[in-house]
Amino acid sequence: MGISLMVVVALLAWWLWRAKRVAAPTIKEASNAVVISGNAPTVAGGSNLAPTNVYAHNLMLRKGSTGFRIYVRWLRGQMARTSRNVNPSFDDPESFFIDVKAGVVHTNVGDLANFLNQGIANSPLTNIKLSGDGNQLKLTGTLHKVIPLPIEVISTIGVAPDNRIQIHVTKINLLKIPFKKLLGGMDITVSSLFHPGDIPGVEVKENDIFLDTAKAVPPPHIRGQLTSVRIINPDFQEIYGNAQEDVTRVEQWRNFLQLQGGTIDFGKLTMRQVDLMMVDLSNNAWFDLDLANYQDQLVNGYTRMTPQAGLQIFMPSLDQIPPDKKNHSISMEWLKHRNLPPPADITSR
Repeated sequence: MGISLMVVVALLAWWLWRAKRVAAPTIKEASNAVVISGNAPTVAGGSNLAPTNVYAHNLMLRKGSTGFRIYVRWLRGQMARTSRNVNPSFDDPESFFIDVKAGVVHTNVGDLANFLNQGIANSPLTNIKLSGDGNQLKLTGTLHKVIPLPIEVISTIGVAPDNRIQIHVTKINLLKIPFKKLLGGMDITVSSLFHPGDIPGVEVKENDIFLDTAKAVPPPHIRGQLTSVRIINPDFQEIYGNAQEDVTRVEQWRNFLQLQGGTIDFGKLTMRQVDLMMVDLSNNAWFDLDLANYQDQLVNGYTRMTPQAGLQIFMPSLDQIPPDKKNHSISMEWLKHRNLPPPADITSR
């Protein structure tokens, strides 16, 4: 009995030792797999499909071929992909939208009027001009209904509960005379000023025009929780979230655009676990970033790696790039002669 008991104990001890030895590598391998895969934000720095955090100060962003511009006094939000299988790309503004958590964004009312004039085909309204102050907005133009007639539309602006801009029309004048007195039975209403589908993201209900800024203006599209809208001449201002404290804090900072996390494409490059800072080299009021020509700004600026493998790109504004900008490619002749000094434009940096 004593020998049998010893054999049983020995077998049990051997089984426990073997089970522990087999199980340990499994846990270690699983742990390493998490680190390598990058699927656990707390371990590996975030998923490649995660949105990219965006911070911007004094950024002028050109949007679309019409020259439409927005002015970002301050923005904190996320660059999110519009398609799960397509990386956000600077070269394709439709590939992402900006989800603003807090920000102050301006649009010049003249730019907005130009966009309306250029972007609406077969519209009954032409020669549109916009002006106003505070929550008062005035539109003037030419209405094509039977005969061309000058029109003036007076309205107030505010924020609708669904984060759209609400334009409430209070008066429509033709030839400076209230239209009912002039035209009698001619039916001119708010809905007759716009054809259905004239502008994506615009809806007309009775005396109200609802504007979805995430759809109505050129990409990249911006959305978020609107706090207020108003006109501060010569701009139309949108405030998202509670941005005033941030605006005050960064007032003296340089103009910049910072991106963190997720994955983005720019040019031939793809950056994962994004760590990218673009800094304006000029002393201009706004960092002029043209998505249609940003490569010229990159080529004529300079780039450096950070100790964390991030990128810092110092970029000139578009108006600071000389018309005869240099070709910064390194020639094969220089590569073939080790005794030739490096190009001057490289050593000067």
